[in-house]
Amino acid sequence: MFRLANLTRDFADEAQVTAPSSTLNPGQDKPSPKPGTQFVARQTILTTDETVFGYELLFRDGVDDFFCNPDVDAASRSTLNTSMLIGLDVLCNGRRAFINCTRDILLKDYITLLPSAQVVIEVLETVPADELVVAACRRMKEAGYAIALDDFAVNDPREALTDLADIIKVDLRSTSSADAAAMVKKYGPWRCRMLAEKVETREEFVAAKKAGFLYFQGYFFRRPEILTAHEIPANQVNYLRMLTAVSQPELHVSVIENLVKSEAALCYRLLRYLNSAAFGFAAEIHSVRHALSILGEREVRRWIRLVATLGAGQGKSSDLVLSALVRARFCELLSPKLQHGDSDLFLVGMLSLMDTILEIPMKKVVDDIPIDLESKTVLLGQPGRLRPFYQLMLAQESGEWQAVSDLSKELHLSETDVAHAHWQALQWASEVSSGS
Repeated sequence: MFRLANLTRDFADEAQVTAPSSTLNPGQDKPSPKPGTQFVARQTILTTDETVFGYELLFRDGVDDFFCNPDVDAASRSTLNTSMLIGLDVLCNGRRAFINCTRDILLKDYITLLPSAQVVIEVLETVPADELVVAACRRMKEAGYAIALDDFAVNDPREALTDLADIIKVDLRSTSSADAAAMVKKYGPWRCRMLAEKVETREEFVAAKKAGFLYFQGYFFRRPEILTAHEIPANQVNYLRMLTAVSQPELHVSVIENLVKSEAALCYRLLRYLNSAAFGFAAEIHSVRHALSILGEREVRRWIRLVATLGAGQGKSSDLVLSALVRARFCELLSPKLQHGDSDLFLVGMLSLMDTILEIPMKKVVDDIPIDLESKTVLLGQPGRLRPFYQLMLAQESGEWQAVSDLSKELHLSETDVAHAHWQALQWASEVSSGS
């Protein structure tokens, strides 16, 4: 029987990323990963209408590199190496990649290893605007690269670079509202596009947009704007019904078939998806019933969860749907290494953003879908057995490396396995959300 998990069987090999085995060196408490292990997170950058413009890539070069003064140049070189190894299409899903650059990276033109159309050079606040740096930025600009100034502040010593910059990033946590507004006025649209960093609430987003910022970085868009129950549009009710149907102990194929058929566009997308080269079926699939009969119960459950998430996310930021898929696959890949009872970790990851996608409270999501108590507890943000793993999922996603290390140890997981599972989840989610 064909299994949907086969979608990922060749991705890691093609990208030359493997899960390195770990060995213990004398005097070390933690496994030392073999060369090639990569740790990555990405922070979403949105436009004023909340569509994804790009991602800032955050890399960690190994299990221990954040415990002692890291070599910033080595970290930047690792960013370039990993970006080439995996591919910016997987890392950024076709959007721009913001890559931190040190003085050394700029002067040696390492960034030219990556395509100018996909990259934004992010000049760190520690880079002096000396003659060599200005000349390097001018070369990069002439080569077609966009340039961003990271953590720009009042009286910033990189003032000489503002004439070359396309984007200026302002940290709202370390800049007063008055100073931020003054910088927008000074460097605004006629010179640079202004980007507000660390936008964590909807109110901050609205205020920054009103102040004239054009790009926004933070997790404000992952929180529901409306936290009280409201009527859900009919098509979104269908997605909740699909999730409910495949969460029942007994699967009723006819019910699922009717639910899928009730959404014509969704039905078409599913058939195209199953007929794609990724599945490699010998014969084309022409009907929903045919697809259900071939996939089998386990894959039908998984398939419908994917479909419901993709459908519910129509009209939302693409990053929300992609992140839900990444979380689901990440949880699934690590589930064999965890004690999780009757909880379906794939479903937990998938549902973790459903409140934001549907713009309803999480309580309504979990009340409408029959899931076990442990899953419901962790999705509602309450203490429970699954909470440490849920926190690990969030920490890995946002690049909170100290928390990743602490939680991995608490769960008796190898940090290498955690990083590799996240890589695989990114690759898988990119494939299944591509619209093929």
